[in-house]
Amino acid sequence: MSESAAIRQMRGQATRPAASVGGARKWGRGGCGAAGAMLSAATPVRAQTLPSGQSVELQEVIVEEVSGRTTARFRFLAPAIARDGGTVRFAEAERDMELLCEAVALPYVKEQSIPAQSVVISLADREVEFGTANPEATQFFEAYRVENDICVWEGL
Repeated sequence: MSESAAIRQMRGQATRPAASVGGARKWGRGGCGAAGAMLSAATPVRAQTLPSGQSVELQEVIVEEVSGRTTARFRFLAPAIARDGGTVRFAEAERDMELLCEAVALPYVKEQSIPAQSVVISLADREVEFGTANPEATQFFEAYRVENDICVWEGL
């Protein structure tokens, strides 16, 4: 499947907003009902769509508003970033996260009318509950400002 075909496939799957503005709501595994399960299960990003060659799977989307600023968090499972046995290092995953912001997050927030000012892309080698620490897990994060329909790296 070509990159553009995979992106079109993902865009066609997201049919409901991840959260209402004014609070955080989770969609994905264990999230808010059937729509969340559909989003998680139906939107894998195939290896050929990412610069590193890794396959990732959308775990959940969390939309939250803090101090009047809306952030959409896209959390992906990425087993290839594991410390032990992983093949993708942070330098390679940075390009993947940028593509995920541009090709998955931006179309989703636009189609769902989520007024996100920022997007956080996270990759984890295993499921980690949002907001909890897991010293065994490898996790990478990048934050982007949404500006003129593009992802602008925030340089955390």
